[in-house]
Amino acid sequence: MSLAHGRPYLAIPGPSVMPEEVLRAMHRSAPNIYEGDLVALTDSLIPDLRRVARTEHAATFYIGNGHAAWEAALANVVAPGDRVLVPATGRFGHGWGDMAAGLGCDVQVIDFGKRSPFDLNRIEDALRADTGHRIKAVLASHVDTSSSVLNDIAGLRAALDAAGHPALLMADCIASLGCDRFEMDAWGVDVMVAASQKGIMVPPGLGFVFFGPRAADARARMERVSRYWDWVPRANPEYFFQYSGGTAPTHHLYGLRAALDMIHAEGIEAIWARHDTLARAIWAACDAWGQGGPMELNIADVAHRSRAVTSLRIGAPHGTSLRKWTEHQAGVTLGIGLGMAEPGDPEWHGFFRIGHMGHVNAHMVMGALGAIQAGFVALDIPHGAGALDAAAAMMARG
Repeated sequence: MSLAHGRPYLAIPGPSVMPEEVLRAMHRSAPNIYEGDLVALTDSLIPDLRRVARTEHAATFYIGNGHAAWEAALANVVAPGDRVLVPATGRFGHGWGDMAAGLGCDVQVIDFGKRSPFDLNRIEDALRADTGHRIKAVLASHVDTSSSVLNDIAGLRAALDAAGHPALLMADCIASLGCDRFEMDAWGVDVMVAASQKGIMVPPGLGFVFFGPRAADARARMERVSRYWDWVPRANPEYFFQYSGGTAPTHHLYGLRAALDMIHAEGIEAIWARHDTLARAIWAACDAWGQGGPMELNIADVAHRSRAVTSLRIGAPHGTSLRKWTEHQAGVTLGIGLGMAEPGDPEWHGFFRIGHMGHVNAHMVMGALGAIQAGFVALDIPHGAGALDAAAAMMARG
């Protein structure tokens, strides 16, 4: 017998749970894309996107996912033959570096593995060694969605400044925006990329690129940028279609308007605090489970854990068997251990992730944790006691 009948819960690190307000806003007939309400609505999105990114500078959007935002950002500031530095902490830094390689860039990777954040001293040393300033940009993941590591972006700016290096600081906030604290202007970030399907609570399909004056200057020096990726007309459109480089993503824009209204009604500081409390409740449960079994948080240091996603090690085959049980027997879908081992490697079955980003609250998290504990019991996976009590106590403290 399955107990999964009823409303399912998608506890993966994106796409995240979509609020009813967003779904209702999108459930409408196609609008006029040449004039009228949609134009005014789109105009209103830009300052509100800036508020989420904590920037006074340019905000643009593209029809595409986070990978599209990666390429859009790169296409505006680096040319074939330019060198980029990629401090990689998991899987997605390598992905952004590969995107740069596909554009003809010379990619220099510093690999910090799957369980550690940036070593800022090593990065500073690499920047100091680049005496000819061949490195044009540093591509940094704020949160790596696979390993769940949270990197110090403000510290990375300090390393650039200490080295006296002029490279652009580019931050991937696809997993973190609207979940983990991020301060684009205060932290000295030149370019930030994000996407709609995680903390922004809108279906996949929108990529965001924010950029400041140094990045705008780099764009002005580019010999050419493809018409579609060029952020200049998107940031300063003379005509409505230029926001999107063509036909607008109409229903995504309605959903985005509703999502931004929800974000600003709660307040970004309150949103960061909510994500912090819910994440700490999950970690408390995982620590308790780990006292009597193989469960282990992938990132040991609390200061370097994302508040949007938690990556867990439990040993093969427990990760895959637990995910299958919670989905089919309890209606809770957990994330695969993406990037922690190759799919053909049996160790791949020893990882899973819990997404806790965007439209998520205490009872959703407690329900997911309860389903995981039921899975442990049903599958006879060794685990410590008191996990749900530990999570509840953390939530009660707020």
